[in-house]
Formats: sequence, structure tokens, C-alpha cells
Amino acid sequence: MNKVKSVMQWGKIILPLSSIRYYPPQFTLRNPLLEGVSSAFRAGHEVAVIVFKLRNQKDIIEQTEFQQQSKLIKTLKKLFQIVVEQEVNPKEVISLHDYFGEGITLLITVDHDRHSISNIDLMIKKITEEVVQRFVKLYPQHYPTFEEGYMFVEKHDYSLQDSILRAHRQALGIAEKREQLEINEMLLAINKIITKKNITLFAQPIIDVATSEIRAWELLTRGPKGTVLESPIQLFSVARQTGRLYELEMIVLEKVFQQVKASRCRQDIFVNCTPLTLGNIRFTSDIKKLLQKYRGITPKQITFEVTERDTIEGLKNFSFNINVLRLMGFKIAVDDTGAGYASLNTITELMPDIIKIDRSVIEDIDKNSVKESMLKGLLLVAREAGSLVVAEGIENQEEASVLTRNNVDLAQGNFYARPARFYEEIAT
Repeated sequence: MNKVKSVMQWGKIILPLSSIRYYPPQFTLRNPLLEGVSSAFRAGHEVAVIVFKLRNQKDIIEQTEFQQQSKLIKTLKKLFQIVVEQEVNPKEVISLHDYFGEGITLLITVDHDRHSISNIDLMIKKITEEVVQRFVKLYPQHYPTFEEGYMFVEKHDYSLQDSILRAHRQALGIAEKREQLEINEMLLAINKIITKKNITLFAQPIIDVATSEIRAWELLTRGPKGTVLESPIQLFSVARQTGRLYELEMIVLEKVFQQVKASRCRQDIFVNCTPLTLGNIRFTSDIKKLLQKYRGITPKQITFEVTERDTIEGLKNFSFNINVLRLMGFKIAVDDTGAGYASLNTITELMPDIIKIDRSVIEDIDKNSVKESMLKGLLLVAREAGSLVVAEGIENQEEASVLTRNNVDLAQGNFYARPARFYEEIAT
């Protein structure tokens, strides 16, 4: 077994453009990796650390002749490289660690305008399934099994290197289901948030482009201030991986109902909801309970935003629940339209009341005629579907002017107002 370990004493970090560098087997951070993470942060993105842990490595090694062990491990590593290049945009890959001391670790850039948690889940699943399928074809006598976990690198740490190392340990802990202190603290934190309903709602206005009046508010979720779970992407990813996503989203909805009633807000309210939650068999009955508890709030005031990046395929109760919600009076919006991760089939299946056009279409639209043509095409689709259009992520007057000349219905973005605490925003 010592000889086998010696085979894996050196790993390599595969960087974009197939630049391969050999490093010692520990999680060594070199300038290219640190620069990749720093560049992602400077661009306003997140960085996800994904760990693939080979659960039955020992069994595979013991069932393989010594002469073949080195080749087998190298083949598995090579398959990860091939599949990652196939499934992940090369521009989003920061590094791929292919040593097996603690599993294969992939660092990727996560752009809020193009990714969602379900995208990451789906990508991880595709990578694992493809690697296993290819490996079994080569070695039919072996069937590798993996555990996966991921965590986001905290932006605000004093030391970027420490932040990356911590995210790696946390992702590994999730992958291994270990009783590690940091993971226990993370699980305790999400359980505490859910038990105490310790979230904060922020609001961003949705503006009538023609009149500049506020027509609606999108409510956004934040975790406890000053904690790693304050960021919504961290909060919902941990909740998803620990099986608490439905409970968390129902707490968000209860907070929405509670604060809308307390503020006596009469404008429309938009709130994000994942297809997993919308497709939960308990969802419509739980919504009816909230309506009974917070009387005075009418369903027609609430719009559920379904992100277009999230797949609705295979969700048994999703379509049924959407129909029930509509019969109750709720409105449905398709979020992130045009982001490129889902087809327009989502719109044809849902026939939404509102279509929200993604920031990736709007950014620099005043300088890009192709983007303006895309906007015109999406407006035609919306009008065929009988949907209102909200353009998201407006950052300046030039982008807003393009919306005006194309008769876009509604708009949202920092150009109009940044998200602020819900009560304060409504009060002002």
C-alpha cells in the first residue's frame, strides 16, 4: 500500500489553456490560482470550490493488480480533466487539482448573471456521471462512487489564501459527511437560522419605464449580518446541500407575508422561489395556511419568480402546483430570460404573467445592436405569450434609454435604486 501511495505523491494543477504545473500533494496555493480567484472577485463574481471524493478508492486499489494501480489512478484523473473541459466553460475554470489525498478539487468562477445553485448541482452531477460512465467502459470490473460537496470562497477575509483553504475544507467536509467542527458549525448555523427565522428582507423597486413610478418591489433574502451565511448564494447553497431548502424558502415566504402586512404595502411583490420548492407536494397547502394567517394579503399582489436557469423537468408536482397557484390568484414570472442556460420552452410551458429579461442581455445594450435585437425578439415572445416584461440590472441612463425606445414595460436595477431594508425602502 505504501508503494501505491508513492504513485500519488505528486499531483498537478490544470489551469486554463492546458497549462499544467506540478506541485506537492497538499493543497498548495500558487500565484496563478490566487490571481484567478482575485480576478473573479474583481469582476464581481463568486468562486466555488467543488470537491469530488472517491468513496471506494481503497476497494478499487485492493482489487487491482499492483502493476495496473498507477495506470488506473492516472486514467481516472485524466477522465476528470477531459470531462471538466467538456462540461465547464474554460473561461470559468480557475484550477483543477487532480491529486487524491483529499479528492479532486475544482475551482470555478460563478457569475450571478449566468449561474444558479441548481446550475452548479447539475454540472457536478453531469461531471460525476460522465466520469463514472467512461471509467466503467475502460474498467468494467470497477465502479467508482463519489461524494461531492462545494462551498464558496469568502470575499471579505483578511487572507485570500486562508479563505480558499477554508472553503476547500468545508466543501470536503460536506463531501465526506464528516463530523468536522467547521461543518458542524455550518449545519448548526443553518439550523439556527431556520429555527429562529433569522433572515432579513431587502427590497428593490420595479419601475414603470413610461412614467418612472414604482409599480412593484422585488424582495431579496439575506442571512444574519456579518456571518458567512449573510450572502444569499452561500445561504441557499448550504440549505440545499443539507436538506433544509424547502424550510428556508417557506420561512422567506412567511417573512414576506408578515412584512407586507405590517407595512401595509399595496404594491405588487415579487419573490424568488426555486422549482424544487414550487414542485413540493406540500407547497400549495402551506401557502393557503400563510394566507389564512396573514389575512388581508391578496394572492394577486404576489408574483412568484421562477428562475429560467433552474430546470423544471422531472418535477412531478410542479405544473400542478403552478396551475393551483394561478387559480388562487398568484402571478408567475420567469426570471433570467436570455441568460442562455434554459430554452424558451420554459416560457411556452408556463405562459408566465411576467418575463424578466436577464442582465446579460441588458448590459451595454446601448453599445451593442445585436443585444438590442435580442431584446426586440424577447419582447415579441412576451407579447405572443401575453406577458409583461421587466428588464433587470439597469445600471445607467444609456441602458434605460434603450428600454424607453423599445417600449419595455418595467425595469429594475441600481440605476433606479439599490436594494435596501424592506421597511426603510417602503417608508421612503
